[in-house]
Amino acid sequence: MRLDRMLGITMELLTRKRVTATELAARFEVSIRTIYRDVDLINQAGIPVASFTGTDGGFELMNGFFLTKQHFSVDDFSVIYNLLKGMEGAMGGPSVSLMQKLSGLQPALLKGGHHDKIVFDMSTSEGEKEIVHPLLHAINRTRVLAFSYTSATGTLSQRKVEPIKLYWERGAWYLEGYCLSHQAKRFFRVSRITELEVLDHHFQPRVLSSLPAEEEAQGVQAHLRFDLTAQPRVYEQFQGECTHHGDYIDVHTVFYSQEYAISIILSYSSKVTIISPDELKQDLMEKINEIQKLYTQRK
Repeated sequence: MRLDRMLGITMELLTRKRVTATELAARFEVSIRTIYRDVDLINQAGIPVASFTGTDGGFELMNGFFLTKQHFSVDDFSVIYNLLKGMEGAMGGPSVSLMQKLSGLQPALLKGGHHDKIVFDMSTSEGEKEIVHPLLHAINRTRVLAFSYTSATGTLSQRKVEPIKLYWERGAWYLEGYCLSHQAKRFFRVSRITELEVLDHHFQPRVLSSLPAEEEAQGVQAHLRFDLTAQPRVYEQFQGECTHHGDYIDVHTVFYSQEYAISIILSYSSKVTIISPDELKQDLMEKINEIQKLYTQRK
């Protein structure tokens, strides 16, 4: 719908310094001419959009403009309200005050019926909630972290890390940072972090994209082939990475470690075949042999 697209264009302009008509046309799957017509209508609605020509041309909102609550419906607010409520389950504390502020902007949320139709379940353990806020504090103040970390294989190590950002993915928090021990960017599952200490040492954020490719490389790139009987779970677990080929499904994905890849592949039993890499095939065979020996010895 045009109104939805116009609001979407406005939000793009709010979150970016300048955006071209070509970028907007690709984003909303319409012609460049349609984008120009939409921008004209946005201007007529009282939202000041400046247009610039040349190689650096494009659209941008005039300085000082911001959206007010009349631009959002009760349904829009209810989605945001439920998302904040879900974040309370993952972070605790500050999200509550944000929910209260949002209810102040749209009192209809307090009457019920609007904010109970969508549920974002982002609950996590109390231990993770307690550690997320110190991590965020360190990120905001560019402070080095020291902590103990247990890998997926159970190996315990001591780390000093320059924190970059926090990720919430599939029910778990992850910390992205530059590991001073390994001199490379790493991802750490927050639930495996213990004895966290925010050090007094400040750091200058690094331009990680300039690092050599081998230092940035992370995870295991795998090509897997699944039987159709595993389709529902495969499409859920590997969203956007599946290719249907009639009587099988191919998946090209990246696992954060070899051990994690093996654990996932084993969970599919005979419904999956490793196409590549060969190292992953060999590790799988070794793991199967270990399991076989374990049960053979018990006879």
